[in-house]
Formats: sequence, C-alpha cells, structure tokens
Amino acid sequence: MSVGETLPETDVDAAIASVCRPGLVQLTSVQVAASSAELIELMQQAAESLRQQHAGDPPGSIERVQVVRAMYRDLGMDPHHTRPSSEALLRRVLRGDDLPRVNRIVDAANLWSLQTLCPVGLYNAGRIEGPISFRFGTEGEGYQGIRKDWVNVSDRPALFDRAGPFGNPTSDSARTAVDESTRAVLAVAFQPAAFPTTEVEDLADILARFGARAA
Repeated sequence: MSVGETLPETDVDAAIASVCRPGLVQLTSVQVAASSAELIELMQQAAESLRQQHAGDPPGSIERVQVVRAMYRDLGMDPHHTRPSSEALLRRVLRGDDLPRVNRIVDAANLWSLQTLCPVGLYNAGRIEGPISFRFGTEGEGYQGIRKDWVNVSDRPALFDRAGPFGNPTSDSARTAVDESTRAVLAVAFQPAAFPTTEVEDLADILARFGARAA
C-alpha cells in the first residue's frame, strides 16, 4: 500500500512480498525540528499503556511481536540476533526507560511503531537515487548504519536505490538519514502480511500531523 504524492517507483521481490508487505508513505514540505509537547505527551501515553498492558510479560509472549518475529524468520533472519526496530522500542519501554527524542519526524514514526509494534524505516527522500527495489542483498552488500558500524545485508531483505542499499526492518543507513536539511521524507512500514493495510494510513496521518511544515 502507498500513501502520498510523487512516490518513487518500487519493485518488491516476489519471495519477500509473500511474507512482508511494505507500506510506503511520502511527505513533502516537512519541518525537522524538536517535537511538540503534544507529540511528547502521546509518546509517553503510548509507553505507559504498554507498560500497564504487558506488566511482567516477556516481549516474546505478545502476539504482534510473535507475528513480526515470524516474518523475520520467514525472510531468513534471526529476530533474536537482528532485532526488529519495533521490538527494540518496546523492550526499552517495558524496562521503564524513556523513548528516545530525536526530532518530530523520527519521534512521530517511533510513536506509530510503538502503537502498532511494526517496524518502520524513515528516509530522507532527497537522498534516494531513482527507483527503489526491496530485495535480498548479495554477498558484500551493506551500508553504514545510523550510530552503527557496517550493516551487512547479504542474503537479507533490504531497500535499494541506484546508489545501493539504504535500509531494512532493523536499521536505516546514515546516507539517507533524516536531519535538519530534510525537506521530504519517505517512510516504509515493514508490515507482516497479516497486519491491516489501514495502519499505513495511520502512519501517513501521524507524520503529516506532526511533521508537515506550516503553510
């Protein structure tokens, strides 16, 4: 499913499409700045709701976490070794830690990820070169991660443009990272096939609500 205007051409490998349904959202005229008090409050509310709902529960017992982990395994990844970004946020919350505050675009995407327990990648659309493919990487392919060393995508699903791989359901690349120079963003929800497509519309609404530049 795709939401937004001027979305890049995207090709999804058939072996991936049967397991993972990427939902694309593109938002132009964004403003990358500190999160509003309203967004911070919603993040805190979502975190507290999860703490109350799953107090004492191991993350692996939560149904949506199980579905995302199954998606990883079906794509040839070990969800314990390469943890889904959504589960990493959940674990942080259940430990009682605060959610990271980066900027209003990243924080809004994290809010959606926490609400749905679904991984989402967020990219500076201005740094994506040409059409996108979602395919398995070949030997030697990878990218410099955000605050991480080299991310190997050999035999793993990843997003590619003409310049190479730039993201997967676990970590995004430094090359396409969202920063203060970003004017348009592309968000990719890495949804298991069982998750409802309407959640992508929710992602579009959250990003537009908190990240769009005022007219």
